[in-house]
Amino acid sequence: MKFLHTMIRVKNLDASLHFYCELLGLKEVRRYDNDKGRFSLIFLAAPEDVETAQKTQAPTIELTYNWDPEDYQGGRNFGHLAFLVDNIYESCKTLQAGGVTIRRPPRDGHMAFVRSPDNISIELLQRGDALSPQEPWLSMPNTGEW
Repeated sequence: MKFLHTMIRVKNLDASLHFYCELLGLKEVRRYDNDKGRFSLIFLAAPEDVETAQKTQAPTIELTYNWDPEDYQGGRNFGHLAFLVDNIYESCKTLQAGGVTIRRPPRDGHMAFVRSPDNISIELLQRGDALSPQEPWLSMPNTGEW
């Protein structure tokens, strides 16, 4: 398993970049603007992680800026922790056997979401190419929020 990023939703992108980059000292290593979805993703790395983050896209903090105003309630401004796993199906099977609800099953063989005991959203991403879709994951519905 490899730690990828932590996602935080931000209301004011300029103020957030000022805080994280100018005051805290993080460096912007990647940016993605999605006109259709009306959001921007800005990935930041600690100075000692910049070279690694530029090569592997990890470890980073992902600032998510939704262009349309939204009042974040109930922790919605904090998105999720993300981990790269060797086999998403085996990881989900282990979690499920341990009593964890698979909130967003890996129907696509690539991505799944679960929640920690403290209700923190955890994203699991398949290392490399997506695995071939398979049951029981393929037909499993989402459960609650993820």
